[in-house]
Amino acid sequence: MVALKPVSIATSLLATLTIWGLGLASSVLAQTLTIYSGRGESLIGPLIEQAEKDLGFDIEVRYGDTSELAISILEEGRNSPADLFFGQDAGALGALAREGRTVTIPSRILNKVDERFRSPKGQWVGISGRSRVINYNTNMVSARDLPKSIWELTQPKWRGKVAWAPTNGSFQAFVTALRLTEGDARTLEWLQAMKNNGAVVYRNNTTIVEAVGRGEIELGLVNNYYLHRFLAENPDFPVGQHYTRNDAGSMVNIAGVAVLDTSDQPEQVFALIDYLLRPESQDFFAQKNAEYPLVTGIAPPANQLPINEINPPRIDLSDLADLDGTLQLLQRAGVL
Repeated sequence: MVALKPVSIATSLLATLTIWGLGLASSVLAQTLTIYSGRGESLIGPLIEQAEKDLGFDIEVRYGDTSELAISILEEGRNSPADLFFGQDAGALGALAREGRTVTIPSRILNKVDERFRSPKGQWVGISGRSRVINYNTNMVSARDLPKSIWELTQPKWRGKVAWAPTNGSFQAFVTALRLTEGDARTLEWLQAMKNNGAVVYRNNTTIVEAVGRGEIELGLVNNYYLHRFLAENPDFPVGQHYTRNDAGSMVNIAGVAVLDTSDQPEQVFALIDYLLRPESQDFFAQKNAEYPLVTGIAPPANQLPINEINPPRIDLSDLADLDGTLQLLQRAGVL
């Protein structure tokens, strides 16, 4: 019998430990989830950090513009490192689903959210909601004089007094909703009438709310949660919030998530989605961001009209995916 040399034992042990170590490393790597997020870090970063601690795996987030990230996913194809897409609006989520880049989310997760705010085919689910609103300067405009619909904004009394942001994604989603409810011809008519009535162009929602607060402009077309940030810093900020009734001016859109077909760990991604829909997470969106929770039983954001009291048009949010058609219409109207 040939005796084993000590060095052979050491080599064998080292090999075993190396294999074990590689296995452990693979296990750790498998626990890392990659999110492509069109939601800003200030809006979801703290919650994602808490999810890492509570769920026990690493989460890497690539932040950017929702549309640009969706395009990146399509361009990367099967080489995309993304496990989860966190879109700022349903249109981008619908676009990825239409291209076959998403997988079906289990019904146990989908059913936590009202059917209005999730994909009819289970390809994405809303995490938080927001409504289009009209912000107005309370020192310049009486609540009784506010328009009942977006169509009234084209009247001479509002000439040069309304702010909008045609290059902004949330405004473009609103225009897409208007196309769905009124048709392209009527939407084009509204866009051209607004332009001819002197609608003032701003870069985004934040600059509009700032301008309304300064009295630079009387009305602004924005999302509901921007005003919250200003009131948190200055409770006397002279801006109020107004909802139109049953037109796209009060549409409720969502920020939501889709699991990508490139993910090799869908169960862990589903666990993260489940985490984002738990009561504590929904309360985070409501109280920290002034967004609407989409799980029933969670208190709405302070000083906001409850989501079930808003009277938006009934649309399939998946149909907001036709951004190209909207951009073409905006260009035809001469506002882009």
